[in-house]
Amino acid sequence: MKAMVLHAPGPIEERPLVHEDVTAPRPGDKSILVRITACAVCRTDLHLVEGELLPRKTPVIPGHQAVGTVAAVGSRSTRFHVGDRVGIAWLHKACGGCGFCAAGAENLCPGASFTGWHVDGGFAEYAAVPAAFAYSLPRALEGHHVAPLLCAGIVGYRALRACGVGPGQRLGLYGFGASAHIAIQVARHWRCEVYVFTRSEAGRRQAKDLGACWAGLAEEQSPRRLQAAIIFAPAGSLVPRALEALERGGTVALAGICMSPIPELDYATHLYQEKALRSVANATRRDGEELLRLAGEIPIRTAVTTFPLDQANEAMLAVKNGRIRGAAVLTT
Repeated sequence: MKAMVLHAPGPIEERPLVHEDVTAPRPGDKSILVRITACAVCRTDLHLVEGELLPRKTPVIPGHQAVGTVAAVGSRSTRFHVGDRVGIAWLHKACGGCGFCAAGAENLCPGASFTGWHVDGGFAEYAAVPAAFAYSLPRALEGHHVAPLLCAGIVGYRALRACGVGPGQRLGLYGFGASAHIAIQVARHWRCEVYVFTRSEAGRRQAKDLGACWAGLAEEQSPRRLQAAIIFAPAGSLVPRALEALERGGTVALAGICMSPIPELDYATHLYQEKALRSVANATRRDGEELLRLAGEIPIRTAVTTFPLDQANEAMLAVKNGRIRGAAVLTT
């Protein structure tokens, strides 16, 4: 099969992903083999390719927002059948037996493995996944449009839950890319007032088109106190800004897997009055199932720019330079 393979991390400008012929995976007893038709590009893929997130497998095929059809099933796999349409997300597998898994926090499982990091992912024509960790997909959503939901969407949804925003409340979104353009649609479905802070002029226009009541630069002061906020941009400098914009008792959720250093915080200005700062780590299958149900109900519409598989380096460079409106998606 054809795949984009990372042998050694490097700047995306140097095109570290190599288009190669590799042996297609075989599904284990409880796994399925998926013929990939589309795989969205995540900023986490960029962190991996450039070495901010050190590979756990070398060489490795990145990609963890994959959509396709079941091509083969393992001998003990009964959940899906050949021809079924499925999605593959970041969480490849959790142990199922630790205290975190028992408490419904499989995203924190110490024995978890992740797609495109510990195991080969979706920048390829085929990928294998445990059947229990694959997703059935809403029929109403096209493959290349549903692909960004499988990480950008799921993590954005978990961040909405983590920041505690309620129906009709004021929510701030810092950074406006693949994840935020999905999260805002859920927030507006909940009748939230959404305030967007982004350096991208195109992002500010898109945010307004999607229902933001205000969109400005990250350096601008919020016109109203926020009851919750999510930081999608990997910029630690935004943390004190978001905390300062919060109403008493509000929460800022950090939705990225990597972030630049956070400046020193002043307790009285940034944290007192029961303000909270929390990170979002990965996501659970329940998050994914809830988000995919919402996607069909709302319905969520993703903005995508498609690239052929062999142009994965170019797609990731466009993501890095902020040239993508919504999400970049590789097609096979």
